[in-house]
Amino acid sequence: MHAFDILRVPARRRILELLAEGEHSSGDLVTAIHNEFGLSQPAVSQHLGVLRDNGFTTVRTDGARRIYALRPERLAEIDAWLESFRGLWIKSLESLADEVERGKRERERKDTP
Repeated sequence: MHAFDILRVPARRRILELLAEGEHSSGDLVTAIHNEFGLSQPAVSQHLGVLRDNGFTTVRTDGARRIYALRPERLAEIDAWLESFRGLWIKSLESLADEVERGKRERERKDTP
């Protein structure tokens, strides 16, 4: 499955955001996703399985708990693909920053007696 097909689901993106903060148990993730999206435990478990099976997360057992962690390598692949497009918005952001700075200098000149 292509990475963007997996990440098109908001609940999956939110799971990755939570895991970016650190490891979480499946129970914690189920609670968070249920509270935000109203999804059932089986639905969240299915999303966790998709993320795991497609290399976005790892899972380990700790007693009766299943602990999930982010696998940054898969996100690095997406970042590498996006790299070819960065030039399209970096120039615009740099131009915006230049305009903001120019506006600040003009305001400072007007405020200086």
